[in-house]
Amino acid sequence: MDKRVEKTIQMMREDVRGELSLAELAQSVNLSVWRLCHIFKSDVGMPPIRYLRLLRMERAKNLLESSFLSVKEIAFQVGLNDESHFVRDFKSTYGFSPALYRTHFKNNSATDEQYNENNSNGTANGNSDQPGKLRQQLIQIAKHTALPSLHLFICLYSTL
Repeated sequence: MDKRVEKTIQMMREDVRGELSLAELAQSVNLSVWRLCHIFKSDVGMPPIRYLRLLRMERAKNLLESSFLSVKEIAFQVGLNDESHFVRDFKSTYGFSPALYRTHFKNNSATDEQYNENNSNGTANGNSDQPGKLRQQLIQIAKHTALPSLHLFICLYSTL
């Protein structure tokens, strides 16, 4: 990978809020904006702006998993001042809204902890309860969403 691209990636990781413009990034590695975009895309496989967006979404995912910040506060932490744009970008990246992702992550963490406790006590009986647990998780997710299609999917899945 080109050293200039590596430096640009490092600068993006250090400033995930995106306070540096593309022109400033290009200037810091002695390239024009067009040339930086061209080299960056050939080395990384995507333009710098898309890469920065993915870095932001990765950081937001980590904050959702590890903090109690609101979705609006997380959006601000990753450099997006418009919560609706943040929700749209997060959903397009991970398939869930940030609030739904947090709920799903917390439910999975609780289920994993409960499963580990059962295994350490020797009372777990293998994977026989897995379909029931999955159904319960899906129902919990459906309760926290406004998507009617997901509700329909849950109802159809529950009848199987």
